[in-house]
Amino acid sequence: MLKHGLDPAERRAPERVDLLDLQARQGEHAQFLQVAAPKLDQLFGLVGHSGCAVLLTDAEGVVLDQRCAQGDAAIFEDWGLWQGADWSEAAEGTNGIGTCIAEDRRVIIHRDEHFLARNTAMSCMDAPIYGADGCIIGALDVSSARSDQTEAFNRLIAAMVAQTARQIEADNFRAAHPRARILYADHDETEAAMLLAVDADDIVVGATRAARKAFNLGAIGPIRPVPASDIFGRDDGPTGFERAERAAVIRALARASGNVSEAARALGIGRATLYRRMKRLGVGENLH
Repeated sequence: MLKHGLDPAERRAPERVDLLDLQARQGEHAQFLQVAAPKLDQLFGLVGHSGCAVLLTDAEGVVLDQRCAQGDAAIFEDWGLWQGADWSEAAEGTNGIGTCIAEDRRVIIHRDEHFLARNTAMSCMDAPIYGADGCIIGALDVSSARSDQTEAFNRLIAAMVAQTARQIEADNFRAAHPRARILYADHDETEAAMLLAVDADDIVVGATRAARKAFNLGAIGPIRPVPASDIFGRDDGPTGFERAERAAVIRALARASGNVSEAARALGIGRATLYRRMKRLGVGENLH
C-alpha cells in the first residue's frame, strides 16, 4: 500500500502491456521461449487435468507464454493469467510471480495470501529461472482457482514447478553455449542447475548461477575465462566436476569400444587432449 500505492479492495482489471510491447518482449526472449516450450507442455500435461494454468514470464513479471485447457481459456484470460498480463508486485502486490521475482526465490502464494482481494481465489506456485549470465530471466508459474485445492497439494505442484524451472535453465544454458562441452556437477544442491561450459581449449567460458557461486566465478555477467584444470584439478581430492568429467570420458570410451580417436571425436576434443585427460583422471584405455 505504501510502496506501490495499491488498494487491496480495488476491483480493476489486471494490467496488461500492449501488443507491440508483448511482441517485442517475446522477440527478445525468442530462444528462451523456444527452449522452454516443451517443458511447459510437459508440466501442463501433469497439472492441467486439475484445472491449473502454466505460465512463463520475463524478469519483469510480464507473461510471455501460457498453457491452459481450452475450456478454461476465457476464465484464465479474464483473471489475467494470459500473455501480456503484468504480474509484477508493483502492479498486483503480493502474488506468486511478482513475489518470486522480487524475493528471488521459490514461493507458494495460497489464496488469501494474495494482496489484492480479487486474486484471493487463486493459489500460485512459482520458481525463478536464471539466464546463462546468472541474472534472473523470468519465472515459471502454476496457478489454480480450485476452491478444494489444499496447501499440501500446492507443495506437490511447487516441487514439479521447481524441477521444471531447473530443466529450462539447464536447456537454456546449453542453447547459449552450443559449441561448448557442458559439464554437470555431482552435487547435493537440489535447488539449482549446476553446469559449466568448457571450450575446445579447455577454458571455462560459461557457468550457471549455482556454478558461479560454487566456484567464485562472479555472480552475473560474462565470466573471466579460466582454465578448466584450475577448477577441476585441485589437490584436495576429486571434485564433483572431476567425477562428472571422468564419467563422461569413460562413457565415451565404452561407446567407442575403447577406440580413443573415436571417443575424442564424440567428445568434440582432440585425441591428444583426451589422452591428457585420461592420464589426469586415471582412466585406462584399450587401444584399437
